[in-house]
Amino acid sequence: MSKLSNSTYEPAYGYMTEKIQLRYISNAIEEKILPVNAHRMGDIVTLYASKSQSKPIQFWQLFSVLGPDRIVRIVHKFYHLVYQDEIWFKASFERIGDISHHVRTQSSMWLDVMGGGLKYHGAEFRLNFHHQHNALEVMNARGAERWAKLMVQALDEAEKHIREDPRIRISINTFLTHFMKKYAVDFGFKNVGTFGATNAPIKNKLNFLNMTDAAIEALSEPDLREALVGRGVNTSKKADKAELIRKAKSL
Repeated sequence: MSKLSNSTYEPAYGYMTEKIQLRYISNAIEEKILPVNAHRMGDIVTLYASKSQSKPIQFWQLFSVLGPDRIVRIVHKFYHLVYQDEIWFKASFERIGDISHHVRTQSSMWLDVMGGGLKYHGAEFRLNFHHQHNALEVMNARGAERWAKLMVQALDEAEKHIREDPRIRISINTFLTHFMKKYAVDFGFKNVGTFGATNAPIKNKLNFLNMTDAAIEALSEPDLREALVGRGVNTSKKADKAELIRKAKSL
């Protein structure tokens, strides 16, 4: 595996990393967040976060920049808030174990997915069993909304530990949003959990020289304009699609 960054921590695949990575990439391609060849793009599939601030940190790269202690600290802050929350919400967690139990298991899952190695034994079977049998009382819209609110508060309180790179918080939001969407589908509730900004769409830089006239003409006007600007071509707002196509073909 090539190292693309000056990451502080050496990452490794966990029990869940690769499967979750593949699922997220497939969903992100469908949602046009990642390009269709994202599975083959080294800076996306690697476990190392890029040192370039212009490239997002994928959530399976988080361990390479955060290491174990800061990830555990965030999880601990979250459960500290949970155990101070309203009875209807915290009771579901108290019934399973104390704060240290939840911090240990949740941290293991986060580390496993985020590139921290083999931490979460049982992988998705264990995770699914937990939600279907232990945490079922809060696997609904009300519980999801409360969970998200407390997690955002925990992240806000942990901001001083992650603010050296603004991409970190956005990547954590992406990680949380991915799983919340999954749980909303699995348990049939409306996804009301909002964590904040997530990773912005990545688009391949179009090379018009390698495209046929038909392929250029099939591009949308926004894609044409963005690709031309990316290649230093001045595009007037008054230019219509036909003019943009002409400019693209002339390169």
